[in-house]
Amino acid sequence: MNGGLTGLERHEGSGKMKGIIPKSKAKGTDICATDYYKYIIRSDLGCYMQTSNINQGSDISIFNLHPACKNGDHYLGDWGSRFYIIKGKFYRRVTDLMTDSDAVVYSLHPNCQGGDHYFSDSGCFYIIFQEKGTLRKTTNMNQDTDAQEIPLPPNWRNILYFWAVQDHFNFLKASSEWGVEFCCAFSYKDNCADVYSVHPDVLNFLPGGLSVTKGPAIGIWENIKNIKNDSKTLMIWEKNITKKVGYNKEKMTQITHNWKIGASATIESGELAKLIAKFQLSFSAEYGGSHVSTEKENWDEMTEVVEKIKFELKPDEHVYLWQYKLCLGEEPVLFCRDLTADDEPNPPTQVPLPPAQP
Repeated sequence: MNGGLTGLERHEGSGKMKGIIPKSKAKGTDICATDYYKYIIRSDLGCYMQTSNINQGSDISIFNLHPACKNGDHYLGDWGSRFYIIKGKFYRRVTDLMTDSDAVVYSLHPNCQGGDHYFSDSGCFYIIFQEKGTLRKTTNMNQDTDAQEIPLPPNWRNILYFWAVQDHFNFLKASSEWGVEFCCAFSYKDNCADVYSVHPDVLNFLPGGLSVTKGPAIGIWENIKNIKNDSKTLMIWEKNITKKVGYNKEKMTQITHNWKIGASATIESGELAKLIAKFQLSFSAEYGGSHVSTEKENWDEMTEVVEKIKFELKPDEHVYLWQYKLCLGEEPVLFCRDLTADDEPNPPTQVPLPPAQP
């Protein structure tokens, strides 16, 4: 007797989901800008996104991050198309995040160390100290030249990411009933002036973004077969079971369709989509993940696999076969290889995957 899809059961939900992971919890991730482009840095993926418009998702390209430019605490850009990568008490200035061109390392002035957010605009550097409730402005982070310190505007607290371009200060807010938005202020003395939505193609690259565009990760036990011995004697049941195994590449590669992968990039769009999905599933439920490690699962493109199953059933004994799969919203992402059998019509309660490492 086939269980079909009637046995779909959710094992875990998303709880109170916030969606985008703040940079304070995602080392090596940041948003910065130069005179024309905006950049989303993802050290965990080994690459970064370049776009001319976060609201419209225009001119999206993906490039490799040079090893020396990975895992920064903060990333800044300026009008001279230079980038600043802060690590601890030092910062590295480069002209290209992909090639590490013209790299120079400076020490951070003590007054410029330990900030929660850093961004640059019009020849000045801005540093936010959330606990102190201050915004520091300087023209040189090495010497703390022309320094000013002002109270942090109320609307500038508890922001996920900051960046600035052309005398506009931008800050990404947590997801609301309107989705993920960013505010624009015209000076550090202003509160939020204009509000814009973040384009889905950009959201998909941000850590936690898939939970907004696709839905939170959900672990589901699917009842793929029911077997019952209706006879009065012992029965040997032996048959081939067809199951899906692997990664739903067709669905997931849709998130990269509007991304241009740089010619020198070492990752193709399908592999990048897979990597983004893996990370999303490993995130905590708070950010739309399942907090599981899928490293030992089969991440080849989904296929049907035949497995021979054999049971010895006593009279009136019932066996239920279950398979675990992970979904983002309504879309299955990964079908796990192993099957579980028990004599209960209710789905198993355990999660068959190890927890993700913090």
